[in-house]
Amino acid sequence: MAPVSTNIKIDPELKEQSQALFESLGLSMSTAINMFLRQAVREQAIPFRVGNPLPNLETLRAIEDARKGTGLSRGFSSVAELMEDLNADD
Repeated sequence: MAPVSTNIKIDPELKEQSQALFESLGLSMSTAINMFLRQAVREQAIPFRVGNPLPNLETLRAIEDARKGTGLSRGFSSVAELMEDLNADD
């Protein structure tokens, strides 16, 4: 099947940086984009994790509390002990 042209709009700085990267890998922009598209179709998904890698403020506070050992629930040495605590009328 003959290739077709597609126009996309990207930030000029991103284009420059990505072209430099792809060149260093011996790839053209077209080849790199085709690799991405083929992988996405193969996996039926975006071929990398999409999301915010930084935890939100609530999670950061929980991580800090865990590091400090504050706000943690107490441990139980048996299921029976756990059940007793859960059923207690506090």
